[in-house]
Amino acid sequence: MKKTLPLIVAGCIGLTIGGSVATPAAPTTPLAHATTVSHHMRAPINWHKSSETVAYPNLATTKNLWIKVALKKCRVYIMSGKKVIYTMYCSGGVYQRNPKTHKMVSTTPTGTFHIQNVRGDSFFNNKLGEGANYYVSWKDNGVYLFHSVPTKANGQYNVKEAKKLGKHPGSHGCIRLSVADAKWFHTAVPTGTKVVITNE
Repeated sequence: MKKTLPLIVAGCIGLTIGGSVATPAAPTTPLAHATTVSHHMRAPINWHKSSETVAYPNLATTKNLWIKVALKKCRVYIMSGKKVIYTMYCSGGVYQRNPKTHKMVSTTPTGTFHIQNVRGDSFFNNKLGEGANYYVSWKDNGVYLFHSVPTKANGQYNVKEAKKLGKHPGSHGCIRLSVADAKWFHTAVPTGTKVVITNE
């Protein structure tokens, strides 16, 4: 079920929606060998197009489907068990110094989460002055999302921010994808799919 929601207030460019807040499971140690490099990656990166030059996988027939996000590598891996079946360029949350530990920490939470039943075609956050298209929630029912590169108030893509895709973090905590990848992800990834977000 798709929703287009105008109310956007969050630590990310996410949504605030009434209802219960999901509590993530305890973080798990990601598989170190589960991030092989695809030889089909589009180069140079094009934030309009798919990250790979081959067709998207059919997730309806994928066994042991889960999603791995490597924040420092700026990659999202579609997994079938231990095998990477598709790789997408992404940009996660910017890194900020934690005042207590003095370590640089991403504004994107790490750990194990699940795709939630909150998705839609577009949104705009007036407070942050940014929006995006093709969003899918993975934490706090609309606060943390997978979505396209950001849009401006007029609906046009923010090219300066879009150019960070696959190279640098840039969001307030969400996971940005190319326009094509976000559109596919929005329609293909089932609710309940496990999402593991790492600082790799």
